[in-house]
Amino acid sequence: MFIIIGIAVVLGCVLGGFLMINGPLGALIQPSEFVVIGGAAIGSMIAANPLKMIMQVTKALPAALKGTPYNKATYSELLKLQYEIYINAKKGGLLSIEEDVNNPSASSIFSKYPSFLANHHAVDFMTDALKMMVNGAAQPEEIEISMETELETHHAESAIVPTLLTRVSDSLPGLGIVAAVLGIVVTMQHLDGPPEELGHHIGSALVGTFLGLLLSYGMLGPVAANLENLAHDEAKYYACIKVGLIAFANGAAPMTAIEFARKAIFTFDRPSATEIEPQLKEIKPR
Repeated sequence: MFIIIGIAVVLGCVLGGFLMINGPLGALIQPSEFVVIGGAAIGSMIAANPLKMIMQVTKALPAALKGTPYNKATYSELLKLQYEIYINAKKGGLLSIEEDVNNPSASSIFSKYPSFLANHHAVDFMTDALKMMVNGAAQPEEIEISMETELETHHAESAIVPTLLTRVSDSLPGLGIVAAVLGIVVTMQHLDGPPEELGHHIGSALVGTFLGLLLSYGMLGPVAANLENLAHDEAKYYACIKVGLIAFANGAAPMTAIEFARKAIFTFDRPSATEIEPQLKEIKPR
């Protein structure tokens, strides 16, 4: 939503300022410039990236439009979920949460936390690590290595689309110059024409440079930065899971493990200890 608002502000200010100096709005409508710049940008993206990476763009853009789902309420829910899992594992042993871990959608614990359960990647990330704990298949340090490896892979994958869009954004000013040069070539063919005709062709050529800069710095660049920030936000959510789980696996008490997890959250999203502790104390083991 904020992407749409931001782009609307950019267009509103740029076009509004142009109209304030009595600029002819129709002069900016140059379909040929859009074809040159847009087509060349798409072609260069296809040439530079495998299809599997380009397809990720269509998946990432809707997420950017929705905005980040991670906020203080989301993190509070995650901390409460972790605490409930840990106190049940502490009371009944790790085998007491085996069914919950193997089938989280039918779990009496996980079902209390719908925002977490809707995040399928986070569910898999947590339950895969808990399965290793329950099955005794790995030591805490081995589980930590496994989770860290998965996080690194996830971070690298999350960086694909922002990097791809940033490269396209960086190419747009140059492609705008290409469109402008082509316009000048056309202008040179009409040097014997009247001044009005020459002015029209020069103005059309300059629109290419304008569009390249606007699309780069006013639209595509900010979208790429937004996706990068969303990836950082998501990384903190996963880090919160990892830090709390590893602390518990190493023998920390449930409340202590939650405090470790809480410290992994950005301060502007982090529930304070005085906020979260009363909520945790209300949770009782089964």
